Amino acid sequence: MKLARRLLLAVALLPALALAAPTDMSRDELKARQAKGQPTVLIDVRSPAEFAAGHIPGAINIPVDQVEARIGEIDKLRGKGEIVLYCRSGRRAGVAAGVLESRGYRGLRHLDGDFPAWQAAGLPVAPCTNC
Repeated sequence: MKLARRLLLAVALLPALALAAPTDMSRDELKARQAKGQPTVLIDVRSPAEFAAGHIPGAINIPVDQVEARIGEIDKLRGKGEIVLYCRSGRRAGVAAGVLESRGYRGLRHLDGDFPAWQAAGLPVAPCTNC
């Protein structure tokens, strides 16, 4: 009976232990935030080569495989605006969000449709000037 209660308690607590996925932000919402000058920390987690080929204006490039190593840099951005992650398909942004959430970040956002949808909508794309 004790074992059954413990199992039931463990199963009941599982959802509370799971990390929340980042909430999607639409292209229109991001565009409006940028136009209004609302603080947004836009992190492109694609490779440096992908970033150099074009990225959303104002984005910083922290490749997904460097998120953990560059956590100090990301910590300095905390409180400077909503953190919005994007990549090419959403997979790498999800991985990066998981790393950040495991380090205590909450309220992360994910750009719906990622960079391809932004580009396909004819929204501004910046070339890399420091790459």
